[in-house]
Amino acid sequence: MSEKMLVTQALDERDLLVKKINDKIEKASFIDTIKPNEDKVFEKRVKKEDYVKEATAAYQQITDLIERFQTIDAAIVDSNAKTEISTSYGKFTVAGAISLRSRLRGGGAYDGEADFERRIQYKLQSEYDERVSFCDIKNTQLQDTAESMRLSILGKDNKVKDDKPLAVVDTYVKENTTELVDPLDVKKKIEALQERRNSLLTELDTQIKVSNATTFIEI
Repeated sequence: MSEKMLVTQALDERDLLVKKINDKIEKASFIDTIKPNEDKVFEKRVKKEDYVKEATAAYQQITDLIERFQTIDAAIVDSNAKTEISTSYGKFTVAGAISLRSRLRGGGAYDGEADFERRIQYKLQSEYDERVSFCDIKNTQLQDTAESMRLSILGKDNKVKDDKPLAVVDTYVKENTTELVDPLDVKKKIEALQERRNSLLTELDTQIKVSNATTFIEI
């Protein structure tokens, strides 16, 4: 006879089964030893016929629980593949949403290697910081050079009153100032990526929970 339950209930039971199965495997005894002149097995200290019954029953219980786990797990997977959720970024199956959420959190088969959005965000930030630092260094050096040029033109006693010679220095500074080439407007791009990431993860979490709490599966 089939049984209906919410996905949330199925998830809870599946988690419980993992613990229960492992506990039973850990506590079970399937092999012992005995001497011909004794009627009890060595480790468990029970009669051989009782030990045989216990071992057989324990093994059967474990295999039944494993089968229950497999049935529930398959029903959850099947439901996740068919059930859709909606976000402001589009529709996803629950399975797709879970996979995307895992990827954005650096999980899954590829660990953080498949978190492309985070990686490009880090790349943009690190390259931006590096280039800004480079500009600052070069432009500081340029200002030092320009100051030396001004002193050379003016002289220490500051006798030169005409500003025209100094225009050469201004032109030199203008032509040699290091500037950023930032076609993507990186700072805004980084902010947009972070905002989209946070928003999408929040929506995925919420919609997956709602779906699990309202979707029935049959096992």
